[in-house]
Amino acid sequence: MKLFFDMLPILLFFIAYKTYDIYVATVTAIVCVVAQILFFFVQGKKPETMHWVTLVFIVVLGGATLYLQNEVFIKWKPTAVYWILGLLFFFSRYIGQKTLVERMLDKNISLPKPVWHKLNLSWYTFFFIMGALNIVVLYNFDTNTWVNFKLFGTLGLTLVFVIIQGVILARFMPNKQENGSH
Repeated sequence: MKLFFDMLPILLFFIAYKTYDIYVATVTAIVCVVAQILFFFVQGKKPETMHWVTLVFIVVLGGATLYLQNEVFIKWKPTAVYWILGLLFFFSRYIGQKTLVERMLDKNISLPKPVWHKLNLSWYTFFFIMGALNIVVLYNFDTNTWVNFKLFGTLGLTLVFVIIQGVILARFMPNKQENGSH
């Protein structure tokens, strides 16, 4: 359910674009992200960092798209978000005792410090590559292709990345038989 909630602005953006145009899609995405933040507050929960980062960039770059009637700004939003996240993961190596990925997952899994660092490296590398891929599609393909890539391409690549991460982390999961279960 969390994945659906997080993907909802992209899905609604896609539907609005296919039904109307990039400008209606941009307004739809802005409204959806603002609604997500408000939903957290109504539920008495704190929005995640990702939601705040998305809100800032969708409002700034989406607003520029609408004000200037230039779709390139909204097309830069995924790159901006990916690269900010990449920087957060990268600099987390130097701030505090734990990397960002360790802070996110250490309640669920115990890993040696070098593994946490390699995992963190894979996350910021992934985000930097995704941002670069967005730029490649943005400047080499039409808007329709970019919108399709934004939904299907990024979702597919993210799922592959998460599956690979799961396979790597599975090696460190406790074996039930080792815990006394037969």
